[in-house]
Amino acid sequence: MRAFAHLLDRLSLTSSRNAKLTLIKDFLGETPDPERGWVLAALTGALSFNAAKPAFIRKAVESRMDPQLFAWSYDYVGDLAETVALVWPEKPGANREPDLSEVVESLRTASRSEVQRLIEGWLDALDADGRWALLKLMTGGLRVGVSARLAKQACADFGQVEIGQVEEVWHAMTPPYGDLFAWLEGRSEQPSPDAPGRFRPVMLAQAIDEAVDFAKLDPADYAAEWKWDGIRVQAVSERGEKRLYTRTGDDISATFPDVVEALTFEGAIDGELLVMRDGAVASFGDLQQRLNRKTVDAKQLHAYPAGIRAYDLLLDGETDLRGLPFRERRARLEAFVDQAASPRIDLSPIQPFATWEELAALRAQPPEGDPAIAEGLMLKRWDSVYEPGRPKGPWFKWKRDPRLIDAVLMYAQRGHGKRSSFYSDYTFGVWREDETGTRHLTPVGKAYFGFTDEELKQIDKFVRDHTIERFGPVRSVRADLEFGLVFEVAFEGLQRSTRHKSGVAMRFPRINRIRWDKPSREADELSTLERMLD
Repeated sequence: MRAFAHLLDRLSLTSSRNAKLTLIKDFLGETPDPERGWVLAALTGALSFNAAKPAFIRKAVESRMDPQLFAWSYDYVGDLAETVALVWPEKPGANREPDLSEVVESLRTASRSEVQRLIEGWLDALDADGRWALLKLMTGGLRVGVSARLAKQACADFGQVEIGQVEEVWHAMTPPYGDLFAWLEGRSEQPSPDAPGRFRPVMLAQAIDEAVDFAKLDPADYAAEWKWDGIRVQAVSERGEKRLYTRTGDDISATFPDVVEALTFEGAIDGELLVMRDGAVASFGDLQQRLNRKTVDAKQLHAYPAGIRAYDLLLDGETDLRGLPFRERRARLEAFVDQAASPRIDLSPIQPFATWEELAALRAQPPEGDPAIAEGLMLKRWDSVYEPGRPKGPWFKWKRDPRLIDAVLMYAQRGHGKRSSFYSDYTFGVWREDETGTRHLTPVGKAYFGFTDEELKQIDKFVRDHTIERFGPVRSVRADLEFGLVFEVAFEGLQRSTRHKSGVAMRFPRINRIRWDKPSREADELSTLERMLD
C-alpha cells in the first residue's frame, strides 16, 4: 500500500501531464505483478467493489470518534477519504500493513457484513497516507488528474509501443493485466484482441479553430454531417455476441435491451445513441431518462424508444474496415444499414457544401429546425482511415456557439481533491415574479468550471464573506435585488424539466465570465429562458 499511496500523493500534487506520465511509467517498471496491475486498474476505473460503500466508511469512523466532531471535520475538509485519513485514531501495536493485492482480493470477495471489520483493521494498521490511498481505492474516486487514456499512454511509453496497440487489446484484458505486462516487457507476443463482441477504440475529433484551420483546409477534402446530441456508442454483433458500448468502452447493453435486440447484423457500427420516435430525434433530456439505469421497465421502453444513428462502419461481417478511407467506409455503411433494415438503426446523412461560407450557413440552421437535437457539425476527411484516439487533422468538430445568460450566485459547495478547501461548485439562479409581482431568484443550474485558479480564490472569498446560512458543506450566499455576484453562464442546450423548480434544465453549463461590474437586479429573467425554449 505504501508504494500506491506514494504514487497517488505525487500524482495529486503534479499538474504537468508529462510529469504524471513519467511517474506512472516509472511505477510500472519498479513494481512487481500483481500490484502494478491493480494500480493500473484503479487509475483506469476498471476496479470497483460492490460491497464497499461510503456509508461503511462513515459508520467505521463514527464508531471511533464523536459523530458530531467528524461531521464538522468533514464539512471543513470536504473530502471523505481525506477527512477519515486525518481523524482516524491511531492504534499502536495494530496488525501489519496490508499489501495492495490483499486489500483488492479481500474486497472483491467480502460480503457487506465483513466490510466494516476489514476497513477498521486496515485503517488501524496504516498511517495517514496509507489510509487516504486505501479509502480512495475503495470509493473509486481517485481524483489525481489521471484519465484512463493517460494511464494507457504511460503503458505504451513503458513498453515502447504505440498507444493504439495498447487500446486495441485493452478490452480483451482483465486486471491485474499479467498478459499485458508480459507483452510490454518483451516476454511474450502481443495479446490477441480477437474476442467476439469486443470493443474497438474510437476515433475522436479535434475542435476546429475557425480563424486558423479554414484558411488551410480545402472544403472538397471533407464530408460534413450533424453532430447529434446523444451519446456516442459502438454497437457490435459478432459471432453470436451482441454488445452496446459507450465511447469509453463501458458496456451499457443491459440498459438498452431494445437496441441490442435490433442488432441482427454481423459487424460493428459507430454511431449516436438517441431517443427516436417515427424517425424524428428527441432531445437529450429524453435520452437521460434511460441513462445510468441498471434495469429498464416496459413503460420506459415504450415512452423513450432508443435507436442508433450510424456514423461509421468498423466491421462488416468478418472484414475489418478501419484501414479503409472514410469514403469507402461510408459507401459500405450505406449498404450495410440498408440491408439491416432495422427500425432502430438509421443513417446520419452527409450534408453537401462547396465552401466554408455555405457550411457556416448550414451550421446556423439546425436539423428539423430544432437546435436541441444537434450540437453542431462534424467534418471528416474523405481519405481518413479510422484511427484510435484524437489525431490532428482528419476529423474536426464545429460546435454551435453557446447560449449565454446572466445569473446570480445563490449557493456554493466545497469541491473535491485539490479544491476541497475552496467553495468551487456554484448553484445560480435567475429572476421570476410571483403572483404578487415580487421578484425572487429561482435556481436554474450548477457549474464548477470555466474560471481560473485566481478567480476561484476571489469567488471563494466572496462566498465566505457573504454567507447567510450553512447546510453541511453547502453555503447560502446573499443574493437579492440589491446585492449579489453575477455570472455570465454559457450552456449548450435547454430543455423543459419537471424535476427542477424552475421548469428548465441546462445542458453543459459553465461559467463564461464573472460579472463583478453587473448589479444583481440586472440578471436575466426566467422568461428569457422560456423564450429560448419556445
